[in-house]
Amino acid sequence: MKDNKAIELKINPDLTLRSLKPEDINSLVKYANNRSIWLNLMDGFPYPYTKKDAKKWISYCLTKSTNIHLAIIYKNELVGAIGAEFKEDIYRYNAELGYWIGEPFWSKGILSRVIEKLTPFLFDSYKINRIYGHVYPDNKGSKKVLLRNGFKKEGLLRKAAFKDGFFIDIEIFSRLKED
Repeated sequence: MKDNKAIELKINPDLTLRSLKPEDINSLVKYANNRSIWLNLMDGFPYPYTKKDAKKWISYCLTKSTNIHLAIIYKNELVGAIGAEFKEDIYRYNAELGYWIGEPFWSKGILSRVIEKLTPFLFDSYKINRIYGHVYPDNKGSKKVLLRNGFKKEGLLRKAAFKDGFFIDIEIFSRLKED
């Protein structure tokens, strides 16, 4: 695997993916500390999201993680993040995609452009055959982003998650290298 600290993908003059840096802490807190974002992510993503959480996450990404964790930089500011978690054992040719973007940047096509660039990069750079993501049924924006980028809905895990006091379904979307 490549060293995620060295990854930088220029998407257009205003949009770049790059590894997280300690100086991203304030922007990370500014956009991640949002209940609407937390509702669409796993509970490992805290709410409220504090400077302590940001420092801990950035430190983990830069020193301990073997997965990819990238900042979404729009007009020179971190506005979100995206990552790929490489699976093991019989799932070793799979990567799970996870992402979020600050609410002021929803419905602007930013995540679509990010995933459009990142997906072929992952297939070309890593020994994977499938990229997938979990989406909560109410997250229409995330579904649109994945479908626009060639991901197909594989199925529904009924009441498979417990979020915000409720059991919820999870939809699974994937894209194969051959797609």
